[in-house]
Amino acid sequence: MVYIVGAGSGAADLITVRGARLLGQADVIIYAGSLVNPEVLSYAKNGCQIHNSAKMTLEEVVEVMANAHFHGQNVVRLHTGDPSIYGAIREQMDALRQKNIPFEVVPGVSSFCGAAAALQAEYTLPGVSQTVIITRAAGRTPVPQRESIRSLASHGATMAIFLSAGLLPQLEQDLVAGGYDAQTPAAIVYKATWPDEKVCHCTVSTLAQTAEANGIYKTALILVGDFLGGSYERSKLYDPAFTTEYRQGKSQ
Repeated sequence: MVYIVGAGSGAADLITVRGARLLGQADVIIYAGSLVNPEVLSYAKNGCQIHNSAKMTLEEVVEVMANAHFHGQNVVRLHTGDPSIYGAIREQMDALRQKNIPFEVVPGVSSFCGAAAALQAEYTLPGVSQTVIITRAAGRTPVPQRESIRSLASHGATMAIFLSAGLLPQLEQDLVAGGYDAQTPAAIVYKATWPDEKVCHCTVSTLAQTAEANGIYKTALILVGDFLGGSYERSKLYDPAFTTEYRQGKSQ
């Protein structure tokens, strides 16, 4: 069996219990070496073969998985965060299906969740934003025009922008052109939940300046939106006057 496992956002103990168990049972591990905290590999058993996919092509990764499977070995393909978000796993799953190799996906804690924890923030505040847009800026990898930063910014929702720390001057322009006020609160979270995590608060217009001042050029998540501000409405769920399936509201 091949297990595609999310390693979590950085801290070695943020991998799921299932993910850690599978790592301990694996005969072969292929991990995203440029992104996964190597401390996560401490869950591996002695004698496990470990491959760093940062130095491999898709074809080489699939070849290792296939060879291990046909020799009766258990394989863990270890991705950063949650494998469903910018994990490039669809092409791997399709290749495994073509070879009739069974696989299972194990979710993980995404860095956008780790970043919220680092910020001690809630993305979905009543009266502020009830939508989180997970996206990336166009760089060497293009994005569909309908999903450009300018188009998505028009919603004024909370945005979690991946893989864009090196594109901040253009990102600032696109966010403002799309509809955000230049003074909209923003944050840069570098290596969320890692030991060297860094949290920088700023505004949309000072993203590039803040990143440069803190020496951040990659491995950072950009968060934008009024969820970082101080105003919001109280949740109805815990309002004394609000009736739910489990509690009768009481007028005050």
